Amino acid sequence: MPDATLLDQVKDFANRANPYPVYAKLRQNPVSRQDDGTESGTWVASTHGTIASLLQDPRVSSETLPPADRPRTGNPLTDLIVKPLKDWMMDRHRVFIFRDPPDHDVLRASVMHQFSRERVQAMRVRSERLVAELLDEKRDAREIDAVDDLAYPLPVTVICELFGVPREDEPKFHGWATQLATALEPDSLSDTEIRAENSRTFDAIGGYMADLIKEKRRHPQDDMLSGLANEATPAGVKMGDYDLIATSILMLVAGHETTVNLITNGLLTLLRHPDELERLRQDPGRAPRLIEELLRYEPPVQFRTRKTLSAIDIAGVTIPEGADLVLLLASGNRDAAVFPDPDRFDPDRAGIRHLGFGGSLHYCVGAPLARFEAEAALTALAKRLKAPRLVEDPPPYRPGAALRGPEHLRVAIDGIL
Repeated sequence: MPDATLLDQVKDFANRANPYPVYAKLRQNPVSRQDDGTESGTWVASTHGTIASLLQDPRVSSETLPPADRPRTGNPLTDLIVKPLKDWMMDRHRVFIFRDPPDHDVLRASVMHQFSRERVQAMRVRSERLVAELLDEKRDAREIDAVDDLAYPLPVTVICELFGVPREDEPKFHGWATQLATALEPDSLSDTEIRAENSRTFDAIGGYMADLIKEKRRHPQDDMLSGLANEATPAGVKMGDYDLIATSILMLVAGHETTVNLITNGLLTLLRHPDELERLRQDPGRAPRLIEELLRYEPPVQFRTRKTLSAIDIAGVTIPEGADLVLLLASGNRDAAVFPDPDRFDPDRAGIRHLGFGGSLHYCVGAPLARFEAEAALTALAKRLKAPRLVEDPPPYRPGAALRGPEHLRVAIDGIL
């Protein structure tokens, strides 16, 4: 029988630095019921095959958020009239990673129309320049924090410029993004304090985005938010204000959180594999294959949650209708049935069919951008850091289990070229 408490071990902060032994135990049963105190429990898919199958199964829903329930204010008028209206609007206009077709498909198509190849390619050059500027600022340092000095400011600046957020407003998004990212953690869905703070944060960033959208309609510029606010897709679809606000928040938060982890996990992995760091220094052309292996070996998103719309027979078990489901992407990426010697970091391995960006309908829309940013950061770090070595190993980690990465990554250096 499978251990019904392994999911608790995944979420336990004590295992944040190395959750992979727990994933290996879970893979002994490709789909297992985990005890969460409810009658149906939480069902975990842990092998590459089961995860890939469930990602494509129309009986699996992404609409996992509980009904909105903003904290009460104590004002009878607000609590009886305004609060229910705001809760209804939030439920009706959730961000599209928490929505199913057809709504999901319509919103995603609008984003992809604006996420043009030309626009994304322009940000590749911008990313390289930003990395150079950030490292130049630390030229005389003998220690850097790869998170605070590079991995965070790079994607923040890129996604804000892409959306036309004024440079002076970028610092506001740090706290907003960190807080809203907790919505991806399973336990946060039942934590009333976290949900209340997420509601307040969503209102704050939502108010900011509403004002910015009005400005983009008055004075359009060559940025994604101007395009989303003023242009329809080739199919004639144009987002309404509430969906546009929610979508903008999603893109800005996702553009912060996941890429920070990809860059930081990448540098940590290279510092633990100095031969690969040296190979990248000598041959920057290795970067694309190295990034793909990082997305397999240390993905920034470890798992995503779903619900079943009907009973599903898979891997010898039946997941009941209405069950909570965890797709353990990072575990599937270490499945020996797909990846020989899966616990070895090997950028030269062939056919890396990783799950680092999810899959199917919800494959990450920002994947090309994340790849460019990670490539720019890691190639520059490999080339310019003199004798880099970890100050702490393992480094301190951020609280989240779903979005996993170091909170800080201190690196001692002999200088920056």
